[in-house]
Amino acid sequence: MAFESIYLEEDIHIEKIYTIHYFEYRNDFHFDGERHDFWEFQCVDKGEAEIRTDSGVHILSRGQVIFHKPNEFHTLTATGKNAPNIVVVSFECNSPCMSFFENKILNLSDAERSLMAMVIAEARRCIATPLDDPYTEKMEKRPDIQFGSQQLIRLYLEQMLIYMIRRHTMPQLAVSLDKFVNLKNSSATYNKIIFYLEEHIREYVSIEDICHDNLIGRSQLQKLFREQNHCGVIEFFSRMKIEFAKQLIRENQMNFTQISDFLGYSSIHYFSRQFKKISGMTPSEYASSIKALSERDPR
Repeated sequence: MAFESIYLEEDIHIEKIYTIHYFEYRNDFHFDGERHDFWEFQCVDKGEAEIRTDSGVHILSRGQVIFHKPNEFHTLTATGKNAPNIVVVSFECNSPCMSFFENKILNLSDAERSLMAMVIAEARRCIATPLDDPYTEKMEKRPDIQFGSQQLIRLYLEQMLIYMIRRHTMPQLAVSLDKFVNLKNSSATYNKIIFYLEEHIREYVSIEDICHDNLIGRSQLQKLFREQNHCGVIEFFSRMKIEFAKQLIRENQMNFTQISDFLGYSSIHYFSRQFKKISGMTPSEYASSIKALSERDPR
């Protein structure tokens, strides 16, 4: 019997990646704008942002993404209400189906958000250039790139775009990716505990509190968080607190002592030690770096 192969066509093929960024902005940040001959999308991960394009002014909130076709002018401004976290990815793709994304603002599904998170995670494994500099024009690769990271960036991004098109144009085919892959945040129990931690972000919470209030055993709780985040639940909660502290610093409405009290730390000294342990810099150093970024002239 003579075997014959078939050619698998690619409906979306990304030729090049120009930038992959995850920014933590101050609430007064403003980017004057640009236009370039490749695609870009901006996604609000936290907070709110104002985007100006050739077609008008748009206010995006958490989980929304806006696409800019080649040569479309676009800016980004924090609205002043809060300090937003923004994902920006720019890439070259000449596939005809990309016309679907022209002038589109879409809400990401949980599966699409997870795929975007995996793009960012793989970028950190293979890109040496800091992902938090909005003025980067050329990314540099790490000398110790992990096996497959570059290819996974392209595959995750292509998969995210394919799934978005399917979900909005062919809902009968848009079977949830959660049925096929073990995506972060897919567990109802995990989601419930994350919500619980967010609700108690200003308090001291012990493992016993979490177990009692969520009807879960200690070993099951720790196993769940190590599978999802490669750390225990208390370490994860500490990271959440510091991420919230960073947002409050960027909003510039409280001093460090007030932030420490607001988040339930026993002292400003303990808060500062935790901040440096998790973020790699002191609260003052972080505030200075964010201020310098906001005042930087991209020219």
